[in-house]
Amino acid sequence: MKKLIVFDLDGTLAESKSSLDAEMSGLLHDLLAIVKVAVISGGGWPQFEKQLLSNLPHDERLVNLSLLPTCGTKFYRYESADWKKIYSEDFTATEKEKIISSLNKALEVAGFKVEKVWGEVIEDRGSQITFSALGQEAPLEEKNKWDPDYTKRKKIKAILDTFIPEFSVRMGGATSIDVTKPGIDKAYGIRKLRDLLGISLKDMIYIGDALFVGGNDYPAEEAGVDSIPVQGPHETKRVTQAIIACLADLDQKA
Repeated sequence: MKKLIVFDLDGTLAESKSSLDAEMSGLLHDLLAIVKVAVISGGGWPQFEKQLLSNLPHDERLVNLSLLPTCGTKFYRYESADWKKIYSEDFTATEKEKIISSLNKALEVAGFKVEKVWGEVIEDRGSQITFSALGQEAPLEEKNKWDPDYTKRKKIKAILDTFIPEFSVRMGGATSIDVTKPGIDKAYGIRKLRDLLGISLKDMIYIGDALFVGGNDYPAEEAGVDSIPVQGPHETKRVTQAIIACLADLDQKA
């Protein structure tokens, strides 16, 4: 019987930069009643508040929920009716400057020109620098059209890897590339969950839409956690329903 279900957020629990819908919120709430849950995402804490927490019931079940923004470089836990930050692996000012300048140079070398953007293209999230090709506030329809097969971002990532080999570069979301400190990725977050919650890797399941090599969910699989790839929230709902049914059945038999 698994003791922790770990989800990606963008593209897994919700569409890119969108809030949970009512069905997903209800499923998560049901899941929290029977097992511990964690969410790891490349998004920052404000994105967690907007996409996840705003649509989740605020009750005692939240004590079973752990949140890890920016690919696990931050960790929040629900204590005393509020969210407490457990750690944050922030960049230095020098590191941020090098990453941002390298990103700009990589984009120039890759030769991808975008006619229109919505919001910030390169965002400083403290412990992560995120490139969003069309901007942070781009419409989902436009995002889905820009790089559906990851070809453009794979090219940018390959160039960026040569400029900043001392950092971790991963693709995530619909149009984004995330840069974190070396060794600080979703595998790092998974191991933090293991250490802080006292749950072994074999007792976890990870669910994400970027579990391919180079995707920002892939480190979770590399860490040795049983993983389930999905292609959007609609698949995540079906997987979550199956997990709830399975855990409830096992609990009854026990």
